[in-house]
Amino acid sequence: MGEPRDSADRPNTEPTRLSDPGRDAGHMVMAALADGIVAVDEDGVIRICNPAAEELLGRPSDELIGTPFGYPVVNGESTEIDLMLPGGQTRVVEMRATTATVAGEHLYVAALRDVTLRREAEQQLEAELERHSMVIAVVAHEVRNPLAGIGLLVDMLREPEESFSDEERADVLDRIAVRTANLQALVKKLLTVAKIDANAVRVSVEPVPVLEVILERLAEFADRPKDVYVSCDPQVRALVDRSELSEMLINYLENAFRYGAPPFEVRVAEQPDDVEIRVCDNGPGVPEAFRPSLFERFSRESRTKRATEGSGLGLWIVQSLARANGGDTYFEPGEQGGACFCLRLPQAPPF
Repeated sequence: MGEPRDSADRPNTEPTRLSDPGRDAGHMVMAALADGIVAVDEDGVIRICNPAAEELLGRPSDELIGTPFGYPVVNGESTEIDLMLPGGQTRVVEMRATTATVAGEHLYVAALRDVTLRREAEQQLEAELERHSMVIAVVAHEVRNPLAGIGLLVDMLREPEESFSDEERADVLDRIAVRTANLQALVKKLLTVAKIDANAVRVSVEPVPVLEVILERLAEFADRPKDVYVSCDPQVRALVDRSELSEMLINYLENAFRYGAPPFEVRVAEQPDDVEIRVCDNGPGVPEAFRPSLFERFSRESRTKRATEGSGLGLWIVQSLARANGGDTYFEPGEQGGACFCLRLPQAPPF
């Protein structure tokens, strides 16, 4: 235990007398305090503890008294410690230390206050700030290049009409449309992220014909590859929010078309209680070392970062929405190479 420092350095080093008449009076004072109080001797052995300390430490006083406290108690110091409870749980405690004389014995007294909830709130705030910083960085990166490209294309259109043929002008307009669509897709993803972060995902499940939604979503990809094979019984229905199933499929298909290679396949199978949707491709697949990070927010494999644009949000959105609907997502390598991204959702009861 730390010795009290010179009073010139610390004005509060004079021992606080809890009671002079005897140890029983000291116990009465400590027992009345809301904070946990532990008094230890020069060897760090617990000599006194109050009921609040028993609760914090998860052990009764007859087990605590006479045992080492296990944490340095330095007069005048305030610190946070992680208490290990008997069941293996941890509790964050703020400890303020002073000295006292109880029944003529010089003791070091630690006042303990549970700050676990405050620590958790601080960690959540730090994580939220980090996520916001990452969102800003992603937006800045993903928006800057398309906007710059659109600006250049618009400048080209401002040139005199004789500088471009009708065909060239139409090509420029098409390129502007593509970049605009990409920006709109990014904005949609960011709005979904904000909704998920705000716990605003309101799931309204209903029996949804899976094949119908797959075909609707494929129709949205005007320039999609032609060799996309769909295998799904028209009678298969998932118990899911229809709009969120649409968003999950859009992100899975977009991921396959962007990073995979044809032929592509969407296979749907009924399990005992679930519907499994698999979106597979025959591209280079996913490096094994990167697979544990696939569904993390803003996660992108270094090879694809260089080759294609992307926010690293699509798979995280699929997983978040799937879990909100009582399902989940996972990855499997393709049987002949490539990748299969799987979506499991509750199966709707029969008609």
